[in-house]
Amino acid sequence: MSQIHIPNDVSEFPVTYVFRENAPKLGEAAMNYSRAVYEHTLLSLREMEAARVRTALINGCSICKNGQAARDFDTHLPTSDSPFARPMSSRGAVPDDQFYDAIGNWREFALFSERERLAIEYAERMGLDPQSLPGDEAFWSRMHAAFDDREIVDLSLSVASWMGLGRVMHVLGLDTVCMPLHQAAA
Repeated sequence: MSQIHIPNDVSEFPVTYVFRENAPKLGEAAMNYSRAVYEHTLLSLREMEAARVRTALINGCSICKNGQAARDFDTHLPTSDSPFARPMSSRGAVPDDQFYDAIGNWREFALFSERERLAIEYAERMGLDPQSLPGDEAFWSRMHAAFDDREIVDLSLSVASWMGLGRVMHVLGLDTVCMPLHQAAA
């Protein structure tokens, strides 16, 4: 249930309505930030999805936990009017259901690449224990062996977007109404 009033006759996506009506400048900036993460990331689709879904599991965001980028917003986010310049499915191998199902217990499965594992671990640590990251030289050695500085900053900003906006959606109860998903996710 949403903690913010959304009239029954709203013709646009509920999040677009809530942001436009209640915080137009900040809401527009938030939607632009979210869109930029999906449109301009340097990460492969599997790396992006590994970090995004791990963040969603931490946040508790219903839509994000069940969403699959290539399936549910391949060419655009439902809250935007224009298509992505680069569809999700053009960013490398599309994760299958087994990939998504394994993210919550990622340490137990061998199906992730080293970069995917690091993306999951980084998202997990940013979400649960960010204080542990600055002094962990072993972790940063592994990160720098797998990612260049641009990719590390990209991953950091992407996780920050999903963490912050996902928590806003969940806390305000907008995570069950923010966008329609493919029927299989319901």
